[in-house]
Amino acid sequence: MRDQPLPRALIILVGIAGAVVALFGLREVSSVVGPVVLALVLVIAVAPVRGWLEARGAPGWAQVTVPFLIVVLVLLGMVGILTISVAQLASLLPTYTDQFQQLLVDAQKQAASYGLGNDVLDRALQAFDPSRVLGLAQSLLGSLIGVLSALFLIVVLLLAMCLDAPVTARILATGEGNRPRLVTALATFAHKTRRYLIVSTIFGLLNAVLDVIALSLLGVPLPLLWGVLALITNYIPNVGFVIGLLPPAMLALLDGGVKSMVLVIAAYIVINVVTQSFIMPKFLGDAVGLSTTMTFMSLLLWTFVLGPLGAILAIPLSLLALALLVDSDPSAKWAQALISGRSPDGNG
Repeated sequence: MRDQPLPRALIILVGIAGAVVALFGLREVSSVVGPVVLALVLVIAVAPVRGWLEARGAPGWAQVTVPFLIVVLVLLGMVGILTISVAQLASLLPTYTDQFQQLLVDAQKQAASYGLGNDVLDRALQAFDPSRVLGLAQSLLGSLIGVLSALFLIVVLLLAMCLDAPVTARILATGEGNRPRLVTALATFAHKTRRYLIVSTIFGLLNAVLDVIALSLLGVPLPLLWGVLALITNYIPNVGFVIGLLPPAMLALLDGGVKSMVLVIAAYIVINVVTQSFIMPKFLGDAVGLSTTMTFMSLLLWTFVLGPLGAILAIPLSLLALALLVDSDPSAKWAQALISGRSPDGNG
C-alpha cells in the first residue's frame, strides 16, 4: 500500500508550531543568543581585513589579532561614549522640570484661546509627554549599554570566531561538492551582510556627523549622544529615523521652545531623507534582497525575540534565516520571490 502524502495544511501548521517554539526558545536565551549573533556579524564585517592580510603574506597571529583588535576598540569606544552621555542625560533631565511646567501653562492658555478645556489638553499631554519620550530614550540607551557591557562574553566569542575563521573558510570550501547550494547560500549571506553593514555604517556616520553639527549650531544639549543614537538607529530599518529624532526634538522643546524643536525636526528631515531616501538606495541596491513588508516584519519579529539588539540586527538575522531555510533549498524559488518582492525572472 502506497504511503499517502501528508496534507499541506498539516505541514503548514506543524511548521508554524515549530517556528513558534524555536522563537520562544530563542527569546528565553536572548541574553546569550544576542551577543553570539552580534559577534558573528562583527566577524563577518571585518573578514575582508583578514583576507587582505592573508593575501599579503601576514603571519597567522596577525590575521587573527588585527581584526579582533579593530572590533574590540570600536565596541569599547561605543560603550564609553554611551555610558558617559547617558550619565549626563540622567543628571540633566531633572533640571527641566520648571521648563516643562511652563510649557504646560502656555499650552493651557493657548488651548483656552481656542475654546478647548483643560480636560482635553490633559488627555493630549498624557498621550504626548516629552519627559516620557526622553525617559524611553534613556531606557533604550541603557539597554544597549547593558548588551554591550557583556564585553567579556562578546570578546571571548570574537576571539574564538577569529581563531576559527580560516578553518571555517576551508571547511566551507571543501563542502562545495557535497552541499553546493548551502555553501553558496552562506557565502551570499556573508556578502549581503557585509555590504549592508558597510553601506549602513558609512551613511550612519555621515548622518551622525551632520546631525551633531546641526544640533550644536541650534544649541541642543548633548549633541554627541544624539549623534551616536542616530548612528545606532541607522541600522534599525523603517523606524530608526523616528527613534533617533524624537529624543533630541523633545529636549530641544524643553530647552529652547517650539521654534527650536521645529528647527531640529527640519534639520533631521533634510539630512536623513536626502541621504537615506535618495543616495543610500543607489549604493545598497538589491543587496539585502528583502521586500519592504518583509523588512518591517523582520524588525517586529527580532525585536520581540531579542529586544533592542534584535532591532539593530534584524536585517542580518533575516538574511541568515533566509540562507539556511530558503536559499539552500532548490525548490524554494517561489519563496525567494515572495520574500524579495521580485518575480523569479528578475523583474520587479
